[in-house]
Amino acid sequence: MNALESGLKSASRVSLVMAIVLILFGVLAITLPMATSIGVVIVIGWLVMFDGFAQLIHAFQSKGIGHITWKLLVAVFYLAAGFYLIARPGLGAAGLTLVLGIFFFAEGAADVVAYASTRKTGGSSWMLFDGVVTLILGFMIWNRWPISSLWVIGTLVGVSMIMTGMTRLMMTLAVRKAAASLGESPLRARAA
Repeated sequence: MNALESGLKSASRVSLVMAIVLILFGVLAITLPMATSIGVVIVIGWLVMFDGFAQLIHAFQSKGIGHITWKLLVAVFYLAAGFYLIARPGLGAAGLTLVLGIFFFAEGAADVVAYASTRKTGGSSWMLFDGVVTLILGFMIWNRWPISSLWVIGTLVGVSMIMTGMTRLMMTLAVRKAAASLGESPLRARAA
């Protein structure tokens, strides 16, 4: 076995383990959507706070009172928003869920309008299907808001993790299969 084959096997083992971990955490996120939603909001809050600190540092590197003042206001807004999300993750989840519902509704409406202008194009029925499903998701979130805040973010994060894990798993298996067929290749036999 050469270095390339051993490196490929090691990398595919790591990728396989990561895929399984992602799938398991995705299932866990779906089974505990409220805890996942709160966790996601806290992580977003910390990211916004870090961005606020970066904005604050950048403000003092700026030239001119107008630029400094504007950047200080932006930094204060980021810091306050981040602190609020960390201090009140339940209310932060409610706000983020409402924004998500509005986004889904707007995206679904845009897809339906886009379908109307491209309905004679092949495959455009998928655009209509996507638009209708997205509209329904947006309406479901909006109709049950703020109660939907308890499960929407966590469930969507869980589904995303499962899909990412499944994609990684399938790609890893495809690479392993390709590597195995390369090992049996007549070209390889001639090179040996």
